[in-house]
Amino acid sequence: MTTTRTDVPRTGGERELLRAYLDFHRETLAGKCAGLGDEELRRAAAPPSSLSLLGLVRHMAEVERSWFRRVVDGQDVPLVWSPGGDFQAAFDVAGASVAEARAAWEAEIGHARRIERAAASLEVTGVDRRSGEEYSLRRVLVHVIQEYARHNGHADLIRERIDGATGV
Repeated sequence: MTTTRTDVPRTGGERELLRAYLDFHRETLAGKCAGLGDEELRRAAAPPSSLSLLGLVRHMAEVERSWFRRVVDGQDVPLVWSPGGDFQAAFDVAGASVAEARAAWEAEIGHARRIERAAASLEVTGVDRRSGEEYSLRRVLVHVIQEYARHNGHADLIRERIDGATGV
C-alpha cells in the first residue's frame, strides 16, 4: 500500500477536483495502514469499540462497490462481505484475511474508477435498489469522499493508538 497522495489541483473543473479528492482520501487510508502487520491492522480502536483499520478497509470496499457498481452502474452484485446485505458485517474482522481485504478494496477502487471515467457526465444517474432513490454521479462522488474523510479521521486515531504515528 502506498503512502504517497494525489496532489489535488488548486484550480480545475469539478470532475477533475472530485476525482482528485477521492483519490487523495483513498491514498490517505492506504497510508494509515502502511507498514502494519496483520495483528496491528486488526487492533480495535478502544473498548468498547471494535473498529479497526482492517474493518475500515473492508467497509470502504463495500462503500466503493455499493455506490459505484450497484447504484451508478446498476450491477446486481452482492455486498463483498455479506451476501445478505448487512453493511456492518465488514467491520467484523474475526477470521478476516488482510490480503483478501486489501485485494477486494483495490479491486473495487478499480471498478469505481472505470465506472466514473466511462460516465458521460456528473449528471449520469443510478438507482439504489434498496431505497428506490435516484442518485447522480456527482452526489455519489461527494458522498464517497465524505465517507472516506470521516473514516480517515477514525484511522488517524487508530493508527496513533497502535504506534504513535500521526500525519500522513
